[in-house]
Amino acid sequence: MPLPPPDVSRELLHTRTLRVDAYARDDGLWDLDAELVDVKGYDFPRENGTVHKMGDPVHRMHLRVTIDNDFTITAAQAAYDAAPFNENCFSIAPAYQQLVGLNLLRRFRNAVKERFGRAAGCTHLTELSHLLPTVAVQCMAGRMREERARGGEQSDKKPFELDGCHALRVDGPVAAKHYPKWYVAPEGRAKRE
Repeated sequence: MPLPPPDVSRELLHTRTLRVDAYARDDGLWDLDAELVDVKGYDFPRENGTVHKMGDPVHRMHLRVTIDNDFTITAAQAAYDAAPFNENCFSIAPAYQQLVGLNLLRRFRNAVKERFGRAAGCTHLTELSHLLPTVAVQCMAGRMREERARGGEQSDKKPFELDGCHALRVDGPVAAKHYPKWYVAPEGRAKRE
């Protein structure tokens, strides 16, 4: 269900679009190609005397990470098509190769903040990187289901997605239905059979 229409008329000022495409590679690895685009809903003067036109990207940047089956980043690269301070912004792109070695499921966002916080990185590329863990999980969800099916319900390892969000909490109806081995009845209610 979408948001209701606004009660007051308003003017569009800014639009940010985030996109991440996930790819299975022929070499068994996975690519996540992320893009951030910012556009303004109005024209504005540039420092050089020209006019930045409404709808033209103020920011347009890309981040690609390659991950293995354990969600560890094996390669990373960043690129810019547009940024307000041109080469002053673009020059940070090579630093994002420092993502290599990080694991998307193990304190990734904290590690990114430590490596690229404030002046050590680009605010926008860093923000874009924060989308990668959940996209990687979605990318590999089918593979994980297949592995669990092959291994049967005999695994003693709790599926990593449980307790990862409200719907997948171990005491909720989704866990009761789809993960009965890991379901924990809330206090005061008996475990569903």
